[in-house]
Formats: sequence, structure tokens, C-alpha cells
Amino acid sequence: MDVQLINIGFGNIVSANRVIAIVSPESAPIKRMIHDSRERGQLIDATYGRRTRAVIITNYNHVILFPIQPETVAHRFVFNNKSD
Repeated sequence: MDVQLINIGFGNIVSANRVIAIVSPESAPIKRMIHDSRERGQLIDATYGRRTRAVIITNYNHVILFPIQPETVAHRFVFNNKSD
């Protein structure tokens, strides 16, 4: 199994194989998901105090907040997969 790592900004890297979705944090269901994952201890805040612009949902029930637009991170996923 090949591990692909994606830079999500500020020196933070996630495993591309674990990502289910990259979404915007504005909708009510995503806000509930963030709240619930915080209560379960499965929230990873990678914003460094900046505004949350996107949320990564992983296949092991962790939620990652980060300060980069979802489109930017999605582009990094696409570019990383093309370089194989």
C-alpha cells in the first residue's frame, strides 16, 4: 500500500488515503459534526488560530480543521495523484 501525503498548510500533512471529504465549515450539519468530534476528542485543529476555511473528514472518524480553501487542498490532491 502506497502512502500519499498531502500538505494542508503551515507544515501540516495528512494521509490522502484516509480522506473521505473536504468540505466548507459553514453548513449546520458540518458545524454539528465539528462540535460532536470535539466532544469525542477526535477533532484536530490545524488552523493555528486562523479562521477555519475547510474541514477534512477522515475514514477513522477524525475531523481536521484547516485555514486553506477547500479548492486549494483539492487541487493538491489532484496534482499529487497525477505525479505518479
